Amino acid sequence: MATFEKGILGGFTGKVGNVVGTRWRGKNVMRSLPQRGKYTATEKQEEQRQKFKTVIGFLSPIVAIVSRYFGSPRGDKSRANLATSYHLKNAVISTQTGMVMDYAKVLISKGDLRGIDGGTVAAAAGHTLDFAWQDNSGQGKATATDALMVVVYAPDLQLFYNNLAVATRDATTATVTLPEFMTGFDVEVWASFSKPETDFAAISTYMGTVTVL
Repeated sequence: MATFEKGILGGFTGKVGNVVGTRWRGKNVMRSLPQRGKYTATEKQEEQRQKFKTVIGFLSPIVAIVSRYFGSPRGDKSRANLATSYHLKNAVISTQTGMVMDYAKVLISKGDLRGIDGGTVAAAAGHTLDFAWQDNSGQGKATATDALMVVVYAPDLQLFYNNLAVATRDATTATVTLPEFMTGFDVEVWASFSKPETDFAAISTYMGTVTVL
């Protein structure tokens, strides 16, 4: 890139031959057009692209959740950036059929709030899921009014269901009714706690795979 005070006809903008002229920080600037050529990604680069595509495709429908509850922003990295980075490093694996998410390592939230102890989930009639957990109010920053959040994903449908205020921590049980179209499908389930009206949350717990009845 070169700068100049006066060209042949003074400063110019736009493309002339293989040179582009523009103004940058109050100066006349010229740069050559990039050389175009054939580029073939290495196997490692293509693998990383597929990982990124898989993670972004998975997180996009729940970006509002991770953008609010996944850790704390660091410099120019948003919570969504941190969630993407975490899942790229820890929660996507290569298989013979391509990249897939490692659901057991997926996190929907990440924070210092006390998480779920003794959590269970079971399918019940009427496309519902029954949850149970221990009341660990008073441990760390946990309080009885912390809200249970639930995220459910049906891989075959590539669809999510979420409810960010299912019950309070001291309730110890709750029932979630899923959309009827999820009946008969296997779903992956995560749960966590958050403090109402804040972005303070726990590290989410993977509850396992359940077949919706």
